[in-house]
Amino acid sequence: MITKRIDLWKPEEYTYPLGFGFIPNIMTVLHEDDITRPAMLVVPGGAYMFCSPSEARIVANRFYRFGFNCFVLTYTVNTLQTAPVRDQALRDASRAIRMIRRDAADFHVDAGRVAIVGFSAGGHLSASVCTLFDTVKEDDPTLAAFSNRPDAAVLSYPVITAGKYTHQGSADALLGFNPSEEDIAYWSLENQVTENTPPTFLWHTITDEAVPVENSLMYEAALRAHGVPHAMHLFSEGRHGLSLADEAWASGIFGDPHTLEPTLKQTAAVIDGTVTLPPERMENFLQWKDAHNMEWRETIHPEVMVWPELARDFLKARGILK
Repeated sequence: MITKRIDLWKPEEYTYPLGFGFIPNIMTVLHEDDITRPAMLVVPGGAYMFCSPSEARIVANRFYRFGFNCFVLTYTVNTLQTAPVRDQALRDASRAIRMIRRDAADFHVDAGRVAIVGFSAGGHLSASVCTLFDTVKEDDPTLAAFSNRPDAAVLSYPVITAGKYTHQGSADALLGFNPSEEDIAYWSLENQVTENTPPTFLWHTITDEAVPVENSLMYEAALRAHGVPHAMHLFSEGRHGLSLADEAWASGIFGDPHTLEPTLKQTAAVIDGTVTLPPERMENFLQWKDAHNMEWRETIHPEVMVWPELARDFLKARGILK
């Protein structure tokens, strides 16, 4: 297995104000052979406030075993809730896809079989690049020559809407606390589906307490209305954030938690006094700043843990995995 971090931006290109030295990046999880394989870009969730390790390397390892060469995206997040992400994370994901295609020979991937799998807010980011890909400007001519549209998507309990059924924390981090009606409509991705949206596999639990299942239902309806090939699986129970729902996930065996880098850098900036938060933000910050260090105890969900195989079969049916 070949793992290597690749930064998506040069330092002078990345201007997000809460960077503090972080550069969005992909971490490769590649086979050590010369076989040309499909690519899978893994996009963890975290309410656009962090990139969750529980939906990162552990997921890449599963799709690696299915035969993909994988890439884990660590993207721009608004941990401090003071600088809305807006389109920066979309630009990160877009550039990652272009880079995978540009360097396909080096990665031993088929540039015509590049899929994306996203979770929660990472599902919103994945669906954003699936629906808004043609709005993203790329200034690097070596990358602009390559498409940023995924060939297929797997959306896991995704945030889709910025409207009635949104996950409010994700919407706040993405758009700020007083978004315009135009922004709400634009980032409600059920409004952005077209016939050019890639084939999509959706899954959600009916009892999701954080991101209502209506998010997936609205996106499925839009896919159906536009004739986009898709599948949707609804599971009878399970909390939000189940990831693989298997023994490794339940035991907290996620692999290298490198996706926490942007959150740790933003947290450090508050602790060392580089950034001063308003009182209402500081209270929230203190409540969850050490949450990633809490002991992880979960229970496997046999009903839900079949979703990767269901997604694999969907991707095979769409010609992504052979």
